[in-house]
Amino acid sequence: MASNAAAAAPTTGVVPPAADEVSALTAAHFAAHAAMYQSVSARAAAIHDQFVATLASSASSYAATEVANAAAAS
Repeated sequence: MASNAAAAAPTTGVVPPAADEVSALTAAHFAAHAAMYQSVSARAAAIHDQFVATLASSASSYAATEVANAAAAS
């Protein structure tokens, strides 16, 4: 979504706060974690969109069936 895309650059481009090895490794770990989140989040958004489309299609089919059943019953 838009908020995830906006957060991608600042969260995946973590700058180490100091020049020591621990800071560099910690920043790299946070950046890797953020990149993984962005990947999972994008996949979740795609699945959500597919789910919403399926529900919309199912709702239309259900409504059409109800109309046909009501017409057949009367």
